[in-house]
Amino acid sequence: MSGLMLLDTPSLYFRAFYGVPESVTAPDGTPVNAVRGLIDMIARLVQDRAPDRLVCCMDADWRPAFRVAALPSYKAHRVAEDGGDQTPDALEAQLPVIDAVLDAFGLARAGVPGYEADDVIGTLAVRGAPGGPVDIVTGDRDLFQLVDDRGPVAVLYTARGIRNLQIMGEKEVAAKYGIPGRGYADYATLRGDPSDGLPGVPGVGDKTAAALVTRFGSVEGILAALDAGTDAGFPAGARRRMEAAREYLASAETVVRVVTDIDAPELALLDDRLPAGPRDAEALVELADRWNLSSPVNRLLNALSRT
Repeated sequence: MSGLMLLDTPSLYFRAFYGVPESVTAPDGTPVNAVRGLIDMIARLVQDRAPDRLVCCMDADWRPAFRVAALPSYKAHRVAEDGGDQTPDALEAQLPVIDAVLDAFGLARAGVPGYEADDVIGTLAVRGAPGGPVDIVTGDRDLFQLVDDRGPVAVLYTARGIRNLQIMGEKEVAAKYGIPGRGYADYATLRGDPSDGLPGVPGVGDKTAAALVTRFGSVEGILAALDAGTDAGFPAGARRRMEAAREYLASAETVVRVVTDIDAPELALLDDRLPAGPRDAEALVELADRWNLSSPVNRLLNALSRT
């Protein structure tokens, strides 16, 4: 299947870090499990999906100020004592190696100051959809909000592993959550997401959230019904809970909704064509030797040469 593939790279390298033993090291003993795992994931994706274009999307800011200003609890539980995130030291040390390897291969790498990888993905997905299919590879359900059968834009969900991707389009999202296919952001706003510090509306669980989104279409539609003073369509007790949560609902929209219109040179000048071979073969050989990456590097080289 040709088209554009957008990688939620932090999601993938975290999965690799926890899925590949830390005993996988470079000759000097430095763990390289995340690097090796990520390269192998990309090789498998290129081999199985054969995209024409691919972008490794990055977090330039894992907790953007505009989201924290809207909802101070956003990812607050992940803030380390020094104010940064709680990325394990053994993974943090591998991130520059990941960047160097991706660059030596010539794989597009994109991050924009002040935005998360999700926002880069959202912007590139909306921009790329008119040119053909867009596949978003992630283990983050937040990106289900971007599925759009018109594009088509689909999420290749990695919860079961790269070899067992769940393809999530509008029909699949609707079937799983009982909501309109493009309504995941509104659904998540209502029910909350503790992993992101998103509290949700007190007393509203999955079923009530799904019923409200199905009935009113969006959080905006729910607020309009509240303003109209109608009780129609609200499950028992839900109208009162929505009224009490007005302030939260207004703030959470900014937090949950993925940005899809970043205007930045980092994206405007991006060359996302999938390379048939490495951009810098000498650098790639040096990196493979230094970090014990020859096997995964060769697997990705073979996958690229067949596209």
